[in-house]
Amino acid sequence: MNGSVHHAIDVWLPNLARFAPDHPLHGLLRKADRLDDGERGYMAGLADRFAVPSPLPAGALTRELIAGDAGVERWLCADPAWVQPDLNGARLLACGQMQLSMPEAQALAETLMPLFDEAGMALQVSAPDHWHVRLPADASVPDFAAPEQALGEDLYYHLPQGVEGRSWRILLNELQVILHQHPLNAARRERGLPPVNHLWLWGGGVLPASVPTTLTGVIGDDLLLTALAKRAGIPVIARTESSVTSAAPGMLIDLQDLPVDELAARWTPSLLALAKQHPVQLSFASGERWLHRPWHRLRFWRGSGR
Repeated sequence: MNGSVHHAIDVWLPNLARFAPDHPLHGLLRKADRLDDGERGYMAGLADRFAVPSPLPAGALTRELIAGDAGVERWLCADPAWVQPDLNGARLLACGQMQLSMPEAQALAETLMPLFDEAGMALQVSAPDHWHVRLPADASVPDFAAPEQALGEDLYYHLPQGVEGRSWRILLNELQVILHQHPLNAARRERGLPPVNHLWLWGGGVLPASVPTTLTGVIGDDLLLTALAKRAGIPVIARTESSVTSAAPGMLIDLQDLPVDELAARWTPSLLALAKQHPVQLSFASGERWLHRPWHRLRFWRGSGR
């Protein structure tokens, strides 16, 4: 659990390959000490920082965060999604960020609820872009892929396989048929928005009794990260330039979901100011990690930096 340097501030960044050679963060890297690589990817990064069951029970965690009623029941995330057909099948292009209003989400969900009811499950609209399914205790649930594992890929390779997955494949197909025909999607297209033509099921499990972590706090806006931090009993602070500048050792700053251009324009000044005050671990989503200490800015022989 948590490969971070505990006396440093852990800054979680996008894949290193996305950063151009002239990105201002490279000034910190040139003067920092390279560490062993950490975990790669969003889900692995969360599991590295919080001791949780595998697969991570994202459904129960986020349902508890939003509605506070996860209890001891089993939950799945059922996030509204956009699947685009192509010559070779269909690809997942968006998930959980469909710009739905609550009335729109409820209108879509109401047409799907009978399918879940017939299967002994209950579809719940927890938030416009985050829905959940309450499962019966004896339900056989495949290990569904998290959205990050499937985005941009052919849907076929992420469907539940085998005899046990057959009932889920049928359910998913029926959901797509109903959503494809829903008049709300025609109205969305007229407004230049993608259709909500799929539900991405993932993150099955029950709410863990506790979530151990060595972190002392989190700065970020991510739903699942917030749910984990709340369950771990550590504070969650909204991501702003001032909160980043005010971070203390032991905290995690979550920036891994941001475009690198936005990091350069908006967030790098705060990170550079922070690095003058505290040790900062730069943890890239692709696994590479560096440790920058305040005195490292004096390493002039390693090239220019800020």
